[in-house]
Amino acid sequence: MTKTTEDRSELEVKPRRVFLKLLTALLGAIATAAIAIPGFGYLAAAVARRKEQPWISLGPVSAFPPGETRLKVIKPSDNPLAQPWDGITAQTGVYVRYLGRDESYQDQFNVFAINCTHLGCPVEWFPQSGLFMCPCHGGVYYENGDRASGPPPRGLYLCVWKVKQDANATEPHLFIQAPFLPTLQHTLTDKG
Repeated sequence: MTKTTEDRSELEVKPRRVFLKLLTALLGAIATAAIAIPGFGYLAAAVARRKEQPWISLGPVSAFPPGETRLKVIKPSDNPLAQPWDGITAQTGVYVRYLGRDESYQDQFNVFAINCTHLGCPVEWFPQSGLFMCPCHGGVYYENGDRASGPPPRGLYLCVWKVKQDANATEPHLFIQAPFLPTLQHTLTDKG
């Protein structure tokens, strides 16, 4: 009589043990996935980000007289970072200053992002004073983009640029590479 009762209780315990083992394995798999999936996503994003950003033409080099600073507006249709829902906010610009040619007869430019390094307001160029000024909080920059005064923590952001002669163009054009938006990365020395 007692042996039969023990056998019954053993039969009832075995399915419970099997169920608890399966439940533990399932919870372990879910916990492993919760830890591993963000890591795989991080690695996949790093690999996907390595593709080169497109270059945007700012026009022929002759459109930038030496020693002058010109504003070039980048329309939303030309902005590779724009999304269809961005609307007019995708329109941005850069300030281009042609510095002339260096000793090796190469064109030299300063291409600045239009955004103030304080809070991102668009700065304005005042040729009379040779200064960039931010209308939001009074940030001031020299013509070479260095910080002059006000709350900005650093000089204007520089854009990566190159001069290239296309096969069907009559003269070389100035190109900049997106992103031309504020970043803490030094865009002239650090690669993507």
